[in-house]
Amino acid sequence: MRKALVIGSRGQIGIELLEMLQYKLGMDNVWGADIHETSTIPNNAGNYSQLNALDKEAMHQLVVEKGITEVYQLAALLSATGEKNPMYAWKLNMEGLLNILEIAKETKIKLFWPSSIAAFGPTTPLDETPQRTIMEPTSVYGISKQAGERWCEYYFLKYGVDVRSIRYPGLIGYKSAPGGGTTDYAVDIFYAAIEKGSYSCFLQPNTALPMMMMDDAIRATIELIEAPIENIQIRGAYNLAGVSFTPAQLANEIKKHIPTFEISYYDDFRQQLADSWPNSIDDTQAQKDWNWKINFPLETLVKTMLSEIKKRIS
Repeated sequence: MRKALVIGSRGQIGIELLEMLQYKLGMDNVWGADIHETSTIPNNAGNYSQLNALDKEAMHQLVVEKGITEVYQLAALLSATGEKNPMYAWKLNMEGLLNILEIAKETKIKLFWPSSIAAFGPTTPLDETPQRTIMEPTSVYGISKQAGERWCEYYFLKYGVDVRSIRYPGLIGYKSAPGGGTTDYAVDIFYAAIEKGSYSCFLQPNTALPMMMMDDAIRATIELIEAPIENIQIRGAYNLAGVSFTPAQLANEIKKHIPTFEISYYDDFRQQLADSWPNSIDDTQAQKDWNWKINFPLETLVKTMLSEIKKRIS
């Protein structure tokens, strides 16, 4: 019987991944864990333990006591937040991964750990970025993701740990608040459009970035973890393409639903991060190995986000 543990279960990805795993495996077979105190967790959130990803002993004890067979290690400090506290970002992102890799080696659990397009850099080919390419990241978040990919591959080759990973593009969802990433504008803009009719964007109008509806990202994560082991050819992290667009293109799509919406732009340190990332991604390898495809092109994404956020606000 599959029993899943989501570490970082109260984050932007974690909340929705936890819900989908509970739906697929049953509430009793899924456990959430995060740094937040138990008293702050909604009663309908299911099984939960307060856990620090840097506490290897507590993490090991939870895996063994609950009979966990698969772990999703999501706890991390993201790109923009990480630049404000680089040493802690490195410590959390790397030690959190190494702790669970060691536990996976000992307990033989299946492991998912997310990488990111931040693992690329300004010398990476910007358009249709290939699976294997130059990677020279310039943010502490990106450096930790590139190093993490190599550690994942190492633990698979050295110890046979069944670890799987995706280079997530920017993720857009409506069930939780963004977590401090450079691509957060693509969530904030919908709330601003509905509530104020305008948005001031920290990226410039023609900054193209790969993005993805959270529903697609959650589905990809579970499809990857459920794929037959013999199909998994990449043990660093798979490229995953969604839909690439600029702030101006996103604003124009929103205007189709809210004609009076206006967008303005200002200079911000996050522009430099965005400029070091790809414009678009080639995910042919994921399509080949585990039949990946997206369900949310830009038009569907915008329509869904506006509809769902209006419901939440009302």
